[in-house]
Amino acid sequence: MKQFTAFIKKEFLEQVRSGRFMILGILFCLFGIMNPATAKMLPWLFEIMSEQLAENGMLITGIEVDALTSWTQFFKNMPILLIVFIVMFSSILTTEYQKGTLINVITKGMKRWKILVSKLLIMSVFWTVGYGITFGITYGYNAYFWDNHIVQNLFFAAFGYYLVGLWLISTVLLASVALRSASAVTIFVGAAFVISYLLSFFPVFRKYVPTFILSSNELMMGVVDSSQCFAAVGITIFLTALNGGLAVLFFNKRMI
Repeated sequence: MKQFTAFIKKEFLEQVRSGRFMILGILFCLFGIMNPATAKMLPWLFEIMSEQLAENGMLITGIEVDALTSWTQFFKNMPILLIVFIVMFSSILTTEYQKGTLINVITKGMKRWKILVSKLLIMSVFWTVGYGITFGITYGYNAYFWDNHIVQNLFFAAFGYYLVGLWLISTVLLASVALRSASAVTIFVGAAFVISYLLSFFPVFRKYVPTFILSSNELMMGVVDSSQCFAAVGITIFLTALNGGLAVLFFNKRMI
């Protein structure tokens, strides 16, 4: 247990020294502030552009913003944050291959599954804390300026993005076991997301793929009920666990 704890501490310090901790902290805070700020600025922006739009035959009057406007911005920005997060952590294991640092750790008796679990834990904690910061800041500002209660299924919609983030993190781990470059890992994770997204266009698969629980706008407006996403939630959790299990299985057989 001491060995496992020491390795987790080493992983955390490595993320701090590499600058990921600071960069992600700034980005998560910044995006949390941007969501309500952008919503607040919309009437002003449209007012500035009104003359130009009028010349093109578009007349815009009475622009009103509320918490729904800000939360819509939140869910539009989250994919950007998620992409940045995946790209930054795509080298979490491949760098170890290139430097050969895993050989020393394994020869000293460290179980291979502990290595993977520690890296999965670090990524999951960073994602959980960062996502919580962004959501918390947005929620606080929205509560101050407007009323969050007008948004339907808010917490379930937010949980959907969080869960998809965990699924992609587990995909990063699985890809990192098999591939030796960060760019290849990123492409693999992107391909998994695109496949899920494309399958959602087919009615027979739509309610069973992870990307279905990203239907934030429909959830917030009550077009889609949260109960309709339960199957997709269950499958996403299963895929996350499957990725972790396969990663451990392949890593135990892999030549380091």
